[in-house]
Amino acid sequence: MKATVGVVGAAVLLTVSCAQRSRQARRAPTPTTAVASMMNRQIVNAIDAGEGDIELRQLRARMAADPENPAIRIELAESYQAKGFPEVALEHYRLAVARFPDNAELQLRLVRALRGQGLRREATQSAGRFLNAHANHAEMHAWAGIIQDELGDWQSGEKHHRQAVGHSTPPKASLHNNLGHNLLMQKRAGEAAAEFRKALELEPRNEVARNNLGLALAADPQQAVLQWQSQSDPATAHSNMAAVLIEQRQYQEARRELKIALGYKPDHPAALRNLALVAELDGKPAVIEREPPKTFWGRVAATMEKVFLTPEGSAPSRQ
Repeated sequence: MKATVGVVGAAVLLTVSCAQRSRQARRAPTPTTAVASMMNRQIVNAIDAGEGDIELRQLRARMAADPENPAIRIELAESYQAKGFPEVALEHYRLAVARFPDNAELQLRLVRALRGQGLRREATQSAGRFLNAHANHAEMHAWAGIIQDELGDWQSGEKHHRQAVGHSTPPKASLHNNLGHNLLMQKRAGEAAAEFRKALELEPRNEVARNNLGLALAADPQQAVLQWQSQSDPATAHSNMAAVLIEQRQYQEARRELKIALGYKPDHPAALRNLALVAELDGKPAVIEREPPKTFWGRVAATMEKVFLTPEGSAPSRQ
């Protein structure tokens, strides 16, 4: 949303008397920053929108008639958010939390709203104040851990993720996955893999946890490929392994995995993109050379395959 600030101050001053001007001159005017002007304009725009919006007007009337009902305040904030006024929604959550400091739903909404506005430091402070009085609240610990991870404070994030896992009833795969991700970012792959396995025990079809487990096992390519292959296909599994190796700048090993992937499926989109990327990084051609047949009959079979089975510009797929 663009703020529009009208230049009206000078015109107003020209209409006042000399006595009024002299009195104002003795009073230092409060400087108005660009940010403050923008926020004021947004709030005015939101109020204007609310005055002309039947739903918002009705919600404000309900809140005024029943100020001790937090559900109405949540509904009003959600309405402002949906209508494109997230800053006003955030202010409603702040006011609601000040009035109902022990309401977990309001506190969680405030933390998420602050994060949504990029105010992660304030979000962690708000979560911390709530957790000081409600130390066993698993979901708040989970959000606090996520935000600390986003801030790059992995150790603080780990503490919150462990608290979330410990206090969650029943256990949740997502919480184990979050802890595993945190540990993986701290280069503690073995511990991370254990958490991803716990997540998969709770939700065997959790693709996020399974992919993350593959990343945690990347130090053992065979195990990583088997893990990815259990949820996809061999070509995708080897392409995933190649992507990890590219991240680690192990380009020769990545090409080896891509050769296997494209051997299974020569037109595999992800493998071809990874091949183009590794070629850009190592300066070698984006080509995977097939090994020539070692025997006479192998060479004959390869020739027959090329002449009779392969459409022009492609190769047969093994799938």
